[in-house]
Amino acid sequence: MARVLKVSGPLDFAAIRAEFDVPEAFPPDVLAEADRVAAAPPLPDHDATDLPLVTVDPPGARDLDQAMHLARTATGYRVSYAIADVGAFVPLGSAVDAEARRRGQTVYCPDGRTPLHPPQLSEGAASLLPDQLRPAALWTIDLDAQGEVTAVDLRRARVRSRAQLDYASVGERLPAELELLPEIGRLLQARARDRGAIELGTPSQEVEPGPDGGWTVVFRGQSDVEGWNAQISLLTGRCAARLMLDGGVGILRTLPAPDPGAVEALRRLAPGLGVAWPEGAGPGEVIATLDPATPRHAAFLDAATSLLRGAGYTAVDGELPAEPGHGGVGGPYAHVTAPLRRLVDRFGTEVCLALAAGQQPSAELRAALPELPALMAASDRRTHAVERAVVDLVEATLLAGRVGEVFEAVVLDAEEKRSTVVLTELAVQARCDGRLTPGDVVRVRLTQAGPATRTVRFEPA
Repeated sequence: MARVLKVSGPLDFAAIRAEFDVPEAFPPDVLAEADRVAAAPPLPDHDATDLPLVTVDPPGARDLDQAMHLARTATGYRVSYAIADVGAFVPLGSAVDAEARRRGQTVYCPDGRTPLHPPQLSEGAASLLPDQLRPAALWTIDLDAQGEVTAVDLRRARVRSRAQLDYASVGERLPAELELLPEIGRLLQARARDRGAIELGTPSQEVEPGPDGGWTVVFRGQSDVEGWNAQISLLTGRCAARLMLDGGVGILRTLPAPDPGAVEALRRLAPGLGVAWPEGAGPGEVIATLDPATPRHAAFLDAATSLLRGAGYTAVDGELPAEPGHGGVGGPYAHVTAPLRRLVDRFGTEVCLALAAGQQPSAELRAALPELPALMAASDRRTHAVERAVVDLVEATLLAGRVGEVFEAVVLDAEEKRSTVVLTELAVQARCDGRLTPGDVVRVRLTQAGPATRTVRFEPA
């Protein structure tokens, strides 16, 4: 956690959700259907309850999508990754399915979440809560000693998580089930660099409840445990994409490879920001050496976001796409590990379960795949708009009485007539009039802070 910004008193996040048409209450028929299926959870025949799985999530989470166990084998490692079997609870064409398509994904706000599925499923019968018998899509992925995939098995199974852990506790003391997480995580990170993956690791702004009933904004980076945990999810998504491409059907998460012109522009920017770019190194290798807490590195990482534009979803059925890869991951990739919180993952998981069993997905499932890219694009736009508006509101509220004050800031980027700066003492990122030099530490004067318009603006002091 870096700089902290505190705002006391209530803020109207519900108004932001209403502004962006975030669905709130579930229709009665959806709730009734969820009640029926939650009362009699479908359990598969394959029993994997002897597998000592654990979940790792933020503190207090109830919508637990993944549980894992890591083991050493004679030739490398075995990753057991159980994913909540949402498809077992949400048949295609059901009322819950239709409502989930309308929502697209869970929307998180400081005062609570607006779930993709009714809470009796997302935080109850379908969630991999500890000590509960649950249906899951169980991935078993074998790796060699270098972290390369040697075998993949996927099947429906009944599982029972042993414990609900959080990132901080795992970082302090690794449980036996996750003892190999640092070792496997670092191997997977090394293989990602070999593939040319681009992982920016820049801190994100987050709004959290404060102890006094107010709100706190923080710049939060990814801990080592979160990074290693993310590698397990990425590994599973890569295996899912391979299944889909081999089977000729599925839904991929795609991102064009970085434009050579954008890479060259970033390379030219590097010397001025004190970033070493060795001959022959790719952008992912350079980025992996940087410290986001260093102002000039932060400016370089902000500029590097230009390499990761154009992400979307690509439905596959028959003819394979010309560009099936994900430039950030460094290869084909699919979303399958968060079905409680993201619509597309349920469909991707169902496709993979069919293909892994040597079958073709149903006609109804295949017919739904082309609809998903547009549904997810709309949902992503709404979610990002809500998240940005929430942070903008808290920033503007904090600074509303401080117009005219001067602050120290780091310049992240610059256009012809305006720049983006981040304050060094507060978790505020905003526009500044005038063209400044990225990476410089400057003094800026607050000229505008309006909670009603959620606007914050500076000028060079």
